[in-house]
Amino acid sequence: QVQMVESGGGLVQAGGSLRLSCVVSGRTFDNFAMGWFRQAPGKERDLIAGVAWTDSRSYYEDSVKRRFTIAKDVAKNTMYLQMNMLKPEDTAVYYCAGRPFSTPAMPLTGYRYWGQGTQVTVSS
Repeated sequence: QVQMVESGGGLVQAGGSLRLSCVVSGRTFDNFAMGWFRQAPGKERDLIAGVAWTDSRSYYEDSVKRRFTIAKDVAKNTMYLQMNMLKPEDTAVYYCAGRPFSTPAMPLTGYRYWGQGTQVTVSS
């Protein structure tokens, strides 16, 4: 059974930084895409960053480019999201998620496995 467990959320002032972690377990993750989604109140849950588990492909949504960095440590079965220059509009519940894939491009939808979410609040 696949498990994905996030940690690292919290309250931070605008301009600050946070690092989220997601520990994954329960199977091998060859040919998997791993991603970070976020959902603000009243809005849809959207992919903001993704990484292929076994190669260098990655994806960033435009609003987080040059501020957020996705990383992975395959040996530790852990994915990270380093968030810098945080803005109040980054306030949301952040989820890690995973899915198998075989396309050249990183998938933006169809994620099958989900963590429980961690709250990130950015004060102005």
